Amino acid sequence: MTHTPTNILVTGAAGFIGSNFVHYWLGTYPNEKIIALDALTYAGNRENLDPVATSPQFRFVHGDILDTPLIEQLLVDEEINTIVHFAAESHVDRSIHGPDAFLKTNIEGSHSLLKAAKKIWLDGGVNDHRFHHVSTDEVYGTLTADEPAFTEQHRYLPNSPYAASKASSDHIVRSYHHTYGLNTTISNCSNNYGPYQFPEKLIPLVIANILDSKPLPIYGDGKQIRDWLYVDDHNRGIDLIIREGKTDNTYNIGGNNEWTNIDIVGLICTLLDEKFAHDTTMSSRFAKAPQNSGKKASSLITHVDDRLGHDRRYAINAHKIMTELGYNPVESFETGIRKTLDWYLSNEKWWRRIMDGSYQNWIGKNYK
Repeated sequence: MTHTPTNILVTGAAGFIGSNFVHYWLGTYPNEKIIALDALTYAGNRENLDPVATSPQFRFVHGDILDTPLIEQLLVDEEINTIVHFAAESHVDRSIHGPDAFLKTNIEGSHSLLKAAKKIWLDGGVNDHRFHHVSTDEVYGTLTADEPAFTEQHRYLPNSPYAASKASSDHIVRSYHHTYGLNTTISNCSNNYGPYQFPEKLIPLVIANILDSKPLPIYGDGKQIRDWLYVDDHNRGIDLIIREGKTDNTYNIGGNNEWTNIDIVGLICTLLDEKFAHDTTMSSRFAKAPQNSGKKASSLITHVDDRLGHDRRYAINAHKIMTELGYNPVESFETGIRKTLDWYLSNEKWWRRIMDGSYQNWIGKNYK
């Protein structure tokens, strides 16, 4: 059964993927209302939504998904019939050092949303509704180098507190369909990259550290493998799922693009070396960069102790969404990574404001 989104509530809307989804949705469907909810914790940045702030179809709400009465009121007042749930604590290192916040936000927060949706939609007789939960490939655990990629039938084997909290929320979402009849879908995506990504993640961290001539910390041998997905390709997949996806179904969204961490870092180093060689303004804009003293960016690579419980490989099999819903990634990795690099070079003020604040204190403490 197809679903027609009218008014959408996006949780975690000021975060990386959430804000990109808001931009994508208003650009694709300019006549549909979107309510952006975010608690504005460390990774939520109200500035991410500035490009759409003046749209008459957009409203920002500063609030917490744990505030069930607030969610209920929004569903009623805004006549919401679609929830796209991005809000989550998502950084594995943080979950190792402080798992409590992950359990509270990812499990209790998801349940708060489900309770509100059940009360307003099911108990209120709203039949055409959709609760879409955005999850991760990390719920499936890890793969060896020669194992086939994760399918939707792969058993859950989470290896970090973050992954376990997301696996738990997946199960709770599924239970609300089977127990109460809530129309739910779940997507499990691979590693996203693109604009507005909080600079504790690999790609923006490497870009920023090169430009400031800081070490590029590589866990262990750097041979961990990830499938990389450009953020708007992820959003295109979610769009298809909430409109055409079958209720009570899970869809894997991947980029068909496996890279080792060390090779990703090496590629970014090469691309930035090329930028400095061909753009004469780079040296004056980024005076600290190693290229200004005749060094290559790769000279900054520093191997550090491996992360506790570090999964070796993730890989997504996206056959189901491709065959059932006609999904295909638009960006190749070469086009996506160049777009991403250009965005960070053009938005230095954005990431400097973040890295000069609380994030810088955290990363310094944990990468000693």
